[in-house]
Amino acid sequence: MEQGAGGPPPRRNARYTSLAADGPLPWDMVRAVPGIRRSPVDFLTGQTRRYGDVVAFPLPRTPVLLLNDPAGVRHVLVEAHRSYGRATLQYSALATVTGAGLLTSDGEAWRRHRRTVQPAFHHSSLEGVATQSVAAAERLRATASRLAPGEPLEVLEATSRASLEVVGHTLADADLSGVAQDLVDAVGRALELVVARAQNPVPNSWPTRSRRRLAEEVATIDRICAQIVAARRARGVADDAGDVVGLMLRAGLGDTEVRDELVTFVVAGHETVASSLTWTLDLLARHPAVQERLHAELAGVLGAPGDARAPGWDDLASLPYTRAVLEESLRLYPPAWVITRTALVDDVVAGVPVPAGTLVIVCTWALHRHPALWEEPEEFRPERFLGAARREEGYVPFGAGARLCIGRDLAVVESALVLATLLRDRRVRPAPGPRPAVESLVTLRPKGGLRLLVEPLGA
Repeated sequence: MEQGAGGPPPRRNARYTSLAADGPLPWDMVRAVPGIRRSPVDFLTGQTRRYGDVVAFPLPRTPVLLLNDPAGVRHVLVEAHRSYGRATLQYSALATVTGAGLLTSDGEAWRRHRRTVQPAFHHSSLEGVATQSVAAAERLRATASRLAPGEPLEVLEATSRASLEVVGHTLADADLSGVAQDLVDAVGRALELVVARAQNPVPNSWPTRSRRRLAEEVATIDRICAQIVAARRARGVADDAGDVVGLMLRAGLGDTEVRDELVTFVVAGHETVASSLTWTLDLLARHPAVQERLHAELAGVLGAPGDARAPGWDDLASLPYTRAVLEESLRLYPPAWVITRTALVDDVVAGVPVPAGTLVIVCTWALHRHPALWEEPEEFRPERFLGAARREEGYVPFGAGARLCIGRDLAVVESALVLATLLRDRRVRPAPGPRPAVESLVTLRPKGGLRLLVEPLGA
């Protein structure tokens, strides 16, 4: 039967998806496989530019919706968050390493753990985080000072060490340098194997070499976490314990639950901050005018470069441009570059009926570059986040709603003070050679690392 005059044109993908939204056809997806493996963020962003803010993928059995509509994203993450769960492939894969921590759990288990560890991230605890952040950044400065003239700093490695020092005290109220790097390395290797498995068509149940290696890395993680928990238990857990492990032990959580949150915070509290700081320093190195304005603010608060003092907790309110630089960096390079949810009930999102069981994908990278929200969205312009110019719509580097990252304020305090400590009398410049590509792993990382020159101001 011919379509009536004036009716909507038939969707070319109607036979491949139950979702009433445009999107690629099956053979388009097959052709896109190499690009998806090479850069998932580029693939997802390209789909929104081609098909719009609501894209239906032609995957068998499960309806899949790519959502880039700001109001729709807010609906899923905030307004109707109880109707959307984390039982997705993304979080199931992460749980292979993290277990049932805050990052991957749902329901009552998530609520119980969140209530238990919340005091470790209360504002009253952030002054201690500030002190640890400055101390870690001073050691980073010392590392940069030992470099020969013209010798670049490996930035991702340096920011990872600094972040690790801070997270150790937040997690277990101790310097974990003796074991934390081994834990981070094992978690990193395990996550790389998880990402590789997700891109491999071989079923996870097959006894492959990568599956055996993953089991070995998880066993290493379990062993190191057991050492950390045993050491923390041996020190005793006072009523005023403020670290994550101490709070969980005092609340009577089992060792497996404590282990899962330890690994979760290594991923969510260490790797994300290191990634954010790395991209921020890269952007500053490539935008001298922005870096000059940042230096002017730091000089006004901390003193001229030759006599600049270290920053502290009380200085944060006087560093709005420093924070704006960080927030703009998080817009362009959100560590959590993709968020997924499964619809638990039938719903309507951005005008599209969404049946229960639908997988909803939000690509934070694409949303943060939405041309309707951001003027010149590809440009690095920190002033977007100053005063009246601030905007929250469509900006979700830490998620949103009830599942907003518990460590958001900690990450902001740590990042701002590390940045201010390092750059109060130094500048960063690009090292010779090409800029590294963006690697879409669990977080966004510079492929092969990032090298920058760190020089005294005035040199």
